[in-house]
Amino acid sequence: MSDETPDATPVIEIRNLHKAYGALEVIKGVDLVARKGEVISLIGSSGSGKSTILRCVNLLEDSQQGDILFNGEPVTWKGRGLNRHPGDARQVLRIRTNLSMVFQQFNLWAHLTILENVMEAPVTVLRRDRAEVEAAARKYLSKVGIGDKCDVYPAQLSGGQQQRAAIARALCMEPEALLFDEPTSALDPELEQEVVRVIKDLAAEGRTMMIVTHDMKMARDVSDHVVFLHQGLIEEEGAPDALFSNPKSERLRGFLSSTMAA
Repeated sequence: MSDETPDATPVIEIRNLHKAYGALEVIKGVDLVARKGEVISLIGSSGSGKSTILRCVNLLEDSQQGDILFNGEPVTWKGRGLNRHPGDARQVLRIRTNLSMVFQQFNLWAHLTILENVMEAPVTVLRRDRAEVEAAARKYLSKVGIGDKCDVYPAQLSGGQQQRAAIARALCMEPEALLFDEPTSALDPELEQEVVRVIKDLAAEGRTMMIVTHDMKMARDVSDHVVFLHQGLIEEEGAPDALFSNPKSERLRGFLSSTMAA
């Protein structure tokens, strides 16, 4: 976790973010910062805007208002409101390759082996040397505990193993930050713990991460900062011990009561 000084330039910063789908505004003015080595967890009920924020950060969704900065560099926009979109394709590619995203569904290519899945983007997108990428891919697959599965296909793995392969694939891009969108919600409890252990190890290494999760125990254990969202706004945020032990808002108390009891 982070030991950076507070004035260090954030890896990710969003200011007054707004996102709408037509007339429906789902993000209504959110400010977030992730500094180098920090783990930020986003929690909240379904529909609160957690995953949408993550997708806006990675420029998979166009936001209508506000600034998104990566290492202090603001995203360049063209147009206004619902017609706003990123104005520099090279900048988008550079940001996306430095913000590796791990999705709820594993999104592995069924026709490629696990090793080939992990190697594909660094070789084809980043044009890195194939031999170097293969060595890195094998290292990261071992790191997530499936080094012996390099030559099998996704269908031959459990859900937990497939998600760990997806994490190795993200790591092989050598990103400055990792974005996790509900990485364990599609898994059975036993398989979920395999993935949680990997995420805890990454947090202990001091990797910069933003995590959307329904797993309150993981959020408490790995985070430097937890953000509770309600209907597109930040209802409460703070250090995990304070937020989970002494929530100030009635909505957060109700949310934690229902999720912890589930």
